[in-house]
Amino acid sequence: MTRSELIARITARSAALTVRDVETAVNAIFEGMTETLANGERIEIRGFGSFRLTYRPPRIGRNPMTGDTVPVPAKALPHFKAGRELAARVNSDKGRQVPDG
Repeated sequence: MTRSELIARITARSAALTVRDVETAVNAIFEGMTETLANGERIEIRGFGSFRLTYRPPRIGRNPMTGDTVPVPAKALPHFKAGRELAARVNSDKGRQVPDG
């Protein structure tokens, strides 16, 4: 689902909200989450899951084209862990086909 699909789905469920209102709210939520992670803080949404940063230390990598060694700097990557309720709901339909790709 893309951001615009999310906005359209929320707008369709609530006749009282305009597309612009929903778009503003969705953008504010994502901006707040981005700022929180950028500050190194954890996000927990009960029943859905949590977001945190995973730190990767610096290392020596290899350029696959030339074979030369190159330094790879340290970095932080966002990591999502599904909550119990989300995992149970996703796995509740055993007959569902898993999409390829």
